[in-house]
Amino acid sequence: MIRLTRLNGTALWLNPLLVESVEQTPDTVITLANGHKYVVREAAEEIGDRMAAYLRRIGLIAAEGKKEESG
Repeated sequence: MIRLTRLNGTALWLNPLLVESVEQTPDTVITLANGHKYVVREAAEEIGDRMAAYLRRIGLIAAEGKKEESG
């Protein structure tokens, strides 16, 4: 799970595996696979970075360094 901040300042813990899209409109809107939407303070790029880090941490994507070594 990644921690994000709703516009009202409360914490939101989100499972990145459920994210369908992240839009910067100027607020950041996250749409889940089930259609639920969340508006958060973090920028779309930062959310993407956090999601990638989470997926690396749980082993769903390889670390970039390992990928280059095997190439």
